[in-house]
Amino acid sequence: MDQHDPRTADLGFARVDVDRAARTGDPEVVYGAGKTPDQVVAILRALHDKHPERAVLATRLTPEALDLVAAALPDATIDLVARAVTLGPLPEPHGTVAVVAAGTSDAPVAAEAALTIRVHGAAVDRVDDVGVAGLHRVLGVRERLAAADCLVVIAGMEGALPSVVGGLTGVPLVAVPTSVGYGASLGGVAALLGMLNSCAPGVTVVNIDNGYGAGVHAARVARQSAPR
Repeated sequence: MDQHDPRTADLGFARVDVDRAARTGDPEVVYGAGKTPDQVVAILRALHDKHPERAVLATRLTPEALDLVAAALPDATIDLVARAVTLGPLPEPHGTVAVVAAGTSDAPVAAEAALTIRVHGAAVDRVDDVGVAGLHRVLGVRERLAAADCLVVIAGMEGALPSVVGGLTGVPLVAVPTSVGYGASLGGVAALLGMLNSCAPGVTVVNIDNGYGAGVHAARVARQSAPR
């Protein structure tokens, strides 16, 4: 622990913010990309030691990091689809977020968003494979969309699903473009631009493949909206 600043844990290679939960209500999360497996384990341990009463999340983990976490932290829960892990108990959920995914290819981003939402204190209703190529699928889940406190709508290709959902319900909506699609999708840029140019009012957009950012925002909306 940094003797000069109790708000951080100095691990030598990183200064971990262990005071974030007191400031924002949500603890720091480990972004695994670019970190070695040993660094991921060390940061998870530091955060869990500070917040043993609630789950700590690590996202965007390599297969090697997932393997080491499973071996070094046997109490951790591994989500292979989300490429993420949690360590510690999930909080009691307040409010519900519907995670709406256009297709099976969007599953990794949807899984990251869903896990993030649970770690950040809201319940999740997964609505999968309701892309605009079959509009009847979206219409068939309209009541579930309207019942949620917030929506995370995930799509690649042209990114049209958030506009459709935004025209069906007035529930707060976070759109997530994914890097799914053929060449002219430009790695998700086409979906991003489509969502930014949505003619449905009230659509908020996060970065390409950013299920984590969408999940944090949606969980906060749901927690604020749900009666205590």
